[in-house]
Amino acid sequence: MKANCWMGTKKMEVQDVPDPRILNRHDAIVKISSTAICGSDLHMYNGLLATMQRGDVLGHEFMGEVVEVGPDVKNLKVGDRVIVPFPISCGKCYYCQEGWPSICENTNPNGWMQEALWGHATAGVYGYSHMLGAYAGGQAEYARVPFADVNPLKVPSDVPDEKVLFLTDAFPTGYFAADNCEIQPGDTIAIWGAGPIGQFAARSAFLLGAERVIVIDRVDYRLRMAEQAGAETINFEEADSVLDVLKDITGGRGPDACIDAVGMQASGGGILGALDHVKQAVKLETDRPMVLREVMRAVRNGGRISIVGDYIGIIDNVPFGAVMNRGITMRMGQAPVQRYYHQLLERILNGDMDPSFVATHTLPLSETPKGYELMDKKEDGCVKVVVKPGM
Repeated sequence: MKANCWMGTKKMEVQDVPDPRILNRHDAIVKISSTAICGSDLHMYNGLLATMQRGDVLGHEFMGEVVEVGPDVKNLKVGDRVIVPFPISCGKCYYCQEGWPSICENTNPNGWMQEALWGHATAGVYGYSHMLGAYAGGQAEYARVPFADVNPLKVPSDVPDEKVLFLTDAFPTGYFAADNCEIQPGDTIAIWGAGPIGQFAARSAFLLGAERVIVIDRVDYRLRMAEQAGAETINFEEADSVLDVLKDITGGRGPDACIDAVGMQASGGGILGALDHVKQAVKLETDRPMVLREVMRAVRNGGRISIVGDYIGIIDNVPFGAVMNRGITMRMGQAPVQRYYHQLLERILNGDMDPSFVATHTLPLSETPKGYELMDKKEDGCVKVVVKPGM
């Protein structure tokens, strides 16, 4: 079959790879109808994620038709149409039972790598390095889905792919970001990042009752997309101080909650921003925490911070004293997609949300490398690329 493979920094190639096959009695094989490029895939594209190997198949947002099931998969049958969440859950361990499939104890065979860096392991993830399990991803014609009796969600046959595809990651992650904010009526929520996650976080914040949503970014067309949802926007390259602007529009108090939807590849100016770029380049820190510093300083006293932008390792010059002394609550993590996907599918079906708005580009599998370049360079109004292996 054809699949999009990582071949080095800024080098993707669509190659012939072996077809997936059933390896465990709980496996299924899915024929991919749609997949997507996630902003976090750009970490690998830019060579920032360790434990990648040439030829790794990428992609953790995919859906399609079940074409084969293992003998112990009782809830799926050949012909079912499913979305596949990015974290792989066993469904039985302590964390899966507690609603945290993204930190499953049993699905990452390379958990020892994470334990060396983070102290504990998390769940396996499709197409996201050997540290997260070395599972082949879904930017391909077919994918093996382990624990298929737990993870895939069947979706109606009459709903377009673009309306349900983002249940695999982007929509639940944005909703999780907003849910972490414990939104109360009248709240003002500030969101750093107007990429797909920030867009879904903004819309989810309104769904959960926020009165005002303010989105911070530097890309005009992404800010305009946030404005279409009713958000106010700040272009951080045009503002003398984002913190001062936020204080001005919140009566000096600051937002009730702040969301970091950017993570390790944050952009920003000033001396600390320049130092972050240098330190990341020479491996003195793995992540650039410009946004994290800003949300810590911007949120009101006693407010909440929600972090869903990816961080992978070591950061420097973080004003943690501001968080402790000002009584700020922080919640974060990889989205527990399976906790949310049933209720979010209902929101799609009843018209509360149409996630297809974020899909700005559709490409055949053969042009997946072009999609990475478009998203990385933010060219041609690109917010989210959907890949169709059948095109």
